[in-house]
Amino acid sequence: MVYITRAADLTQIGANGGGWVAPTGTTAPASPLLQPAAPWMPLGCISDDGLTQGFDEDSQEFTPWGLTSPLRTQITKSLRTFKLTAWETSRTTVQSLQYRIPAASLAPVSGLTSFAETASPVPDRRAFWFAIFDGNTSRGFYVPQGEISDRSDVTHKADAMAGFEWTITAYPDSAGNTVYHSDVVPVTPAYTGS
Repeated sequence: MVYITRAADLTQIGANGGGWVAPTGTTAPASPLLQPAAPWMPLGCISDDGLTQGFDEDSQEFTPWGLTSPLRTQITKSLRTFKLTAWETSRTTVQSLQYRIPAASLAPVSGLTSFAETASPVPDRRAFWFAIFDGNTSRGFYVPQGEISDRSDVTHKADAMAGFEWTITAYPDSAGNTVYHSDVVPVTPAYTGS
């Protein structure tokens, strides 16, 4: 009997997932099915909005004189982002990212954690790993050079969960790549058409 992959097997619902952070230069996990080991640190609970993979691109069209359709299009901007809301706002790793300070600076003294926010923040690039799971399908995104480029306001009130909403921008690594994909997908039959 030949197993035929159903169309539904090739779709994905972001049913579950997680995010991790590590210093730049940390190797990506081998598979989205493996729990990342130290120095990867979990971001903890992520809001039910999940993870948004963003594509921001601009292009320049070149249309010859006398024609109305472009002859060529040149990509002038290609940006990859990931957006999420971290709910575990007291987690050391999460506070470290939100306030751009080393995690070691958040070690409690006599049960009290204290720190100051600088008026002149410096770049804070780190490696990120995101995994998404849905049945037999899982996807991993490794960002070797990422940085939180946008932070939303944080609301503290009785009928809402406080969270740190971030947009993480992926920058090129030494090979010129911004995001590495590692997917576990169902086997599909080989294409035999002409």
